[in-house]
Amino acid sequence: MAIKVNAIDHIVINVSDVQRSAEWYAKVLGMEIRVFDPGEGKARRTSLVFGNQKINVRPKNADKVEWFTADHEAAGSDDLCFLTASTPDEVVAHLKAHGVTIEDGPSKRQGARGTLLSVYCRDPDGSLIEISSYE
Repeated sequence: MAIKVNAIDHIVINVSDVQRSAEWYAKVLGMEIRVFDPGEGKARRTSLVFGNQKINVRPKNADKVEWFTADHEAAGSDDLCFLTASTPDEVVAHLKAHGVTIEDGPSKRQGARGTLLSVYCRDPDGSLIEISSYE
């Protein structure tokens, strides 16, 4: 069964100063700043929420051990999350059928509207692609 992506849940931007950037997006674009604790001893995270979407704001030199991240130094430095109505098992089967390596998942993540079940892979340039569905 083929999967069909139907929306973007969130994007991640790399910034030099999280607080300064978050305040700019809130002031200039009217986004709501939300800070949350991802647990497991990880640093607090900042998101910018608008409508049913969010932008996660990440320090540009974030520790790759703490943050599951795309490669920031080369082409393919994006980190995108797409929503699907397919189950995580269907996503895994679909990716495997197309010879795509699964980087992580299914695993629980925090999305714009609640808890996601996510599967991670990379596009041909190495960008991190998250394919998710809400619990």
